[in-house]
Amino acid sequence: MPTNKDFKRLVRARMQKTGEAYTAARANLLRKLPTSAMVSTPVAEARAEPAATDYAKLAGMSDAAIKNATGCTWDRWTFALDHNGAEDWSHRAIAEYVQNTYKVSDWWAQTVTVGYERIKGLREIGQRRHGGYEATKSKTVNAPASAVFRAFAHARVRKAWLPEKVMVRKATPNRSVRMTWDDGSSVEVWITAKGKKTSAQVAHRKLAGKEDADRRKAFWADRLTALSELTER
Repeated sequence: MPTNKDFKRLVRARMQKTGEAYTAARANLLRKLPTSAMVSTPVAEARAEPAATDYAKLAGMSDAAIKNATGCTWDRWTFALDHNGAEDWSHRAIAEYVQNTYKVSDWWAQTVTVGYERIKGLREIGQRRHGGYEATKSKTVNAPASAVFRAFAHARVRKAWLPEKVMVRKATPNRSVRMTWDDGSSVEVWITAKGKKTSAQVAHRKLAGKEDADRRKAFWADRLTALSELTER
């Protein structure tokens, strides 16, 4: 049977291999222990009395933000999804379940799914479920959805704030835009009206790695500010 010290070494080894946080690596290792290892061992005691998990830190978003948008904290989302066995589902299946069962918008269903996958150690921040990387950023601007949609979908307007070579693959008026970057990466934009304001939520996918994802996140923070200034004029 592994001692407590041995088990901690295994956790740290898994962290280095997978990039998981300590809590996620520990939880995944505990799930793999045979039933016989749960009797009178330090590991069994750890399983019986688990330490509190900082779900918000693992998910990469505060409880206040996710509760304000969806009505539930990360603890409640994790409980609900675990209860239904969602850890073994595909990303798409989880997102569809959250959207259809709890009537959460597409963007926030994706956010809940990504956060849950991070909590369960299925991906790290900035990483997609199967190893690729992405950058996400959102901004609420004081302009109607039609103006924000035009700023993304129409080349002449887009060049005023986003001077990049892109190809629009699909555009749903006042709702979403999908674009391909000149480097082959993919951008998806969700547009949500909020009274007289509009939320623009961007996901830049198929990125080279974590550094690239961090750089694109900063890029979109700057460009969405430019978008806000343009549309508000």
